[in-house]
Amino acid sequence: MTKVKHVRTADCVVAGFRWHKSGPIVGSLLLGLYDGGTLQHIGVAASFPMKRRAELVEELAPYRAEALDGHPWQDWANAQVQENGENRMPGAVSRWNAKKDLSWVPLRPELVVEIKYDQLEGRRLRHTGQFLRWRPDRDALSCTYDQLEVPVRYDLGEVLIADGSPDRE
Repeated sequence: MTKVKHVRTADCVVAGFRWHKSGPIVGSLLLGLYDGGTLQHIGVAASFPMKRRAELVEELAPYRAEALDGHPWQDWANAQVQENGENRMPGAVSRWNAKKDLSWVPLRPELVVEIKYDQLEGRRLRHTGQFLRWRPDRDALSCTYDQLEVPVRYDLGEVLIADGSPDRE
């Protein structure tokens, strides 16, 4: 048996980051996609070598200035917003570890990054996205859910019986 994972890419808005647990370097980029004009938090990209994490601090510095002014996630602490699992914002209590620090640093939502991901769970990344490259040619507002590949659905029963053999019960 061979397991073949489906690899997809998406262009996402970088709307913030979290510090790495070991010190003042970037731990993860907070990613979003627009849905009806609202920037939804979809997950993070976090697989960087330590040297790259340090470089990201300088690269992201210009986007930190006045980032919270009008930021789409500025009211992330609103408890009612946190309760809706589909609209989870960064800073909410971790689903896996209630003691984990999920504080974040807002960035003006202008940067676009291309990530690699395997699948969505609802409207969020199932696993951590992997940074591929910056997309200076993309406008952040153009990063919507519409770009995402919708997996083909099939009835497993039809696939297994598709060879014309009689139904086995």
